[in-house]
Amino acid sequence: MPTVIALDVSLSMRKTVAGGTVGEGLHSEQLTTHHLAVLGINNILSYLQTHSKLEFVSLVLFSSLYEVVCPFTRDYELIRNKLQCIDECDKTCIETALYSINNILISEWGNSTACQVILITDGNPGVGPMSLGDSLNSLNFPRENPFPLPFTYPGKLTLVCLANASDPNFINSLPLYQKLVDLAGNDSILLVPEGQLSKSSVTNCFKKLAETNYISFQGYLKCGHLGSRVSLSPPPTPHSRKTDFEFMPGLTISKTIEICGFISVADVGSPTSISRHLVLPLLTEKTSSMQGVSLEEDSDIEDITDEGKLPSFCVLLHGALKVENMAALCTLSTDWYGFIYSWADTKKKSNLMLTVLEPGTDVVPWLGNFRNLGPFESSSKNSEVSNFPVRPAEKRSYSQNAPSWIRQVGLQSDIQKILRHARKLPEKTQNFYKELNRLRRAALSLGFIELLEGLALIFERECTLLPPNLHPDCTIQMGHVADMLRKPYSRELKNNITPVRTKFTPGD
Repeated sequence: MPTVIALDVSLSMRKTVAGGTVGEGLHSEQLTTHHLAVLGINNILSYLQTHSKLEFVSLVLFSSLYEVVCPFTRDYELIRNKLQCIDECDKTCIETALYSINNILISEWGNSTACQVILITDGNPGVGPMSLGDSLNSLNFPRENPFPLPFTYPGKLTLVCLANASDPNFINSLPLYQKLVDLAGNDSILLVPEGQLSKSSVTNCFKKLAETNYISFQGYLKCGHLGSRVSLSPPPTPHSRKTDFEFMPGLTISKTIEICGFISVADVGSPTSISRHLVLPLLTEKTSSMQGVSLEEDSDIEDITDEGKLPSFCVLLHGALKVENMAALCTLSTDWYGFIYSWADTKKKSNLMLTVLEPGTDVVPWLGNFRNLGPFESSSKNSEVSNFPVRPAEKRSYSQNAPSWIRQVGLQSDIQKILRHARKLPEKTQNFYKELNRLRRAALSLGFIELLEGLALIFERECTLLPPNLHPDCTIQMGHVADMLRKPYSRELKNNITPVRTKFTPGD
């Protein structure tokens, strides 16, 4: 998941730390809180390089203003270089930093992507306007802009205060930081280095942060007698499921993901999903219990030191799915499924991707219940088995082709369609009344009663503007409809407006 590292660059961050220096010889200088913050950020980047290479990271500096010194990138060396040339600014304003972080994350990732926010400061909340105390005290008063917490997206705040835990000033400000973390929610935490502030205590603090926030998922992908150790990126989070009558907390994906069949990508379509993850192969140890490689195979495999030359089930699976344009249906847990397929982010590069579906066996309507799926050969022998999509027994409400009036142009096009039919009466009488009643029912369902009066006025106006060469039935039928739309009869969903009988009605 993307990470924003927000570094406090206020003047108080240049406070010296007892018993430490940075640099060597003539270039050495007294250790400051800022130096410790840079050390901690480098520790995070080193951890990501080893365990989570695909994490996007952005670096933001803040004081009373903010600056995005490094947009989201996987080039961690670029961030390290930016850390070497940072100037101090004025005073700390955490509220400003949180506003900027929200804008960056929503503009880049939207409000549905889970994000990490790591805010590093020195434990000095500031004084006067724009201080943390002033921001929190104004929560209960009318504000021009709402406070930026809780996040409007699934965000986790990790607040790191580089201060001595025994410092009286920090002890007084600790409740403010704790309240900030409580407002963020979503398992947000407050971290303070243990013991005296030093390089070692800060290193341990950030190591704990990295190990807590970036837990990789490693499991085993299995297909029959073939298999491989894999890693999912980003790691899947526990899924909580709410329904009208029950709550299922903390569903987790099993460490063994087993492929149970293959299906055409065209039949899979675009089902509703919880998340998507890259499937990355890991080096699989060659043991007697290992699936996929037999111990009786050529012993030359043991002499291969290049990981890229080792046989990999993931490479085999990816190539097969890509060439055949198929997806693999796999079990993630009890009655929980997903699809593995080849996905290309560019024309030259493709990856193995896992889409996690909603828990359940009947979550893709056009595929039916997953427990009823079987080999293709069995369906070919039974002529009664229908192909995809499987039509549900009940009639879905969304299959009624109801009007969509999200924008004004949608309503205008529906009205214009009725008027086009009206100008072609009596030939289009059936189409005219069908579209009219469809529009009327949609308006009644939405409580849009004003539309009926508006339609009546439109039909009355059209009667006066019709050219003389049109059929007389146009004026008669539109006048009849205008009168009916104003009567209580037309306000009932079960009633339909029917054509008025004239000497021009077909069949007379």
